[in-house]
Amino acid sequence: MSTVRARVRGLSLRTRLVLFTTVVLCAVCAAMGVTTILVQRAHLLADLDQRVQDAVARSQGGARHRTGGATDLSFLSEQGQSAGTVAARLAGAAGGAVTAAEVVTEDGGRAALTAAQRAALAGLTADGALHTRTVPGLGTYRVTAVAGAGAPVLAGLPMDHVQDAVHRMAVTEAVIAGAGLLVAGCGCAVVIRRELRPLGRVAATAAEVAGAPLESPEGGRLTRVAARDTDPRTEAGQVGVALNHLIDRVESSLAGRRRSEERMRRFLADAGHELRTPLASIAGYAELMDRGAADLEPGLAWRRVLAQSARMTGLVEDLLLLARLDEGRPLESTRVDLATLVAEAVWDARAAGAGHEWRLALRVADAATVTGDPARLTQVVANLLANARAHTPPGTRVDVCVESAPGSRLIRVRDDGPGIPPALLPAVFERFTRADTSRSRKPGEGGGSGLGLAIAAAITRAHGGRVTVESEPGRTEFTVTLPSAPDAWPALSGACESPGISARPQLGRPGLRSGGRP
Repeated sequence: MSTVRARVRGLSLRTRLVLFTTVVLCAVCAAMGVTTILVQRAHLLADLDQRVQDAVARSQGGARHRTGGATDLSFLSEQGQSAGTVAARLAGAAGGAVTAAEVVTEDGGRAALTAAQRAALAGLTADGALHTRTVPGLGTYRVTAVAGAGAPVLAGLPMDHVQDAVHRMAVTEAVIAGAGLLVAGCGCAVVIRRELRPLGRVAATAAEVAGAPLESPEGGRLTRVAARDTDPRTEAGQVGVALNHLIDRVESSLAGRRRSEERMRRFLADAGHELRTPLASIAGYAELMDRGAADLEPGLAWRRVLAQSARMTGLVEDLLLLARLDEGRPLESTRVDLATLVAEAVWDARAAGAGHEWRLALRVADAATVTGDPARLTQVVANLLANARAHTPPGTRVDVCVESAPGSRLIRVRDDGPGIPPALLPAVFERFTRADTSRSRKPGEGGGSGLGLAIAAAITRAHGGRVTVESEPGRTEFTVTLPSAPDAWPALSGACESPGISARPQLGRPGLRSGGRP
């Protein structure tokens, strides 16, 4: 049995469906045929039994009116007895032994039964019950015996026509069922083959995708299941839809991995370049000092070595900070007043970029407090201000605003500089993103290492916030959104607009007025 099951499982779905359908149809046809034959046989047998009872009644009546002895069967010569009718006289009132037995021949005559034939009829009780007996040389008979005024009488009729009718019906039904099964099997095979074609096309698409070179750097578009095979109302269509969704996710994952690999290659190349520059400078100065160059002042050489070392240290610290943020390491968590923090950052930016016009505005209805790491949040604001200072010409106006919104606090840094190139805007928060992508920049030119905005975005995300940017020529605005602290401080003296806003006295330092230039 297990071997048969294993063989069946090894067949294709199409073959199994056709085989299962054919077996079911065979079982149905067999059940219908057997039921029909049994019902028809019962009907024919009931009709024959009625005729046997009529025959024994005639025989009993004929025997009653005959003057002969207990062996007189002359009543078989009366009109109405059909050919093949068997009649017998039984010994005793209850029946039993056959004393005389004859059969009506085809020509209407009578023929006596042999001893063997009479023995086949012996032993019947004259109670009117119907019995089936096989008489040698005559066939199968349906017989009964009844007791009358004289000796009991037995009568029987042949069952040949019943058996012949049942046989003919069985053969006819077998032929019809066979032909019907053949037609039904062929039809089912055609229909199943046609209905499974979409599934076959889906399987072919899956095989094609499985054989596609996914590691190819070109990253061509993978094949999809055709629209005609993605009807969600059908099972094959549901498989096609699911496969297309899977292919979309695979393609998206591959594209993301390629972008990640490209960023990693760019990251490694840029990091190597940024580290190589100070290392080359340090090595150069060290070599000159080792040679004892007369035109090199030792103090200047040491200052340059220290400057390049500090630059390299800062770059490494920035990379370590990004790595820690990527790992999700917890930051310090305390209450931070953004108004004070931003005011101090603007003051520091004014000291570093005196050639720019710096403005501060507070638009808060309550205390601008958040929960976070004050040092890292200061770094976020400082990086945004440094970015505005480094990438805009002198005289550019930089507006810094602190706002409150339901459940959040916002820091906006807006300048009227040349703006960010549109091609650079989508990647502005990625690491080592610079407007000048050449590797021939001189130290101090073309901006920093390209990590400032990436660090600002990573720190903001670590605080549960986000950084966005909008830029066009003449207007660039960075917006930092941070969740507010659970409970707010009392409201400030009033909402402020730039210029001419009022704020707490401690927000500014000497020489810095909220709403005006520092």
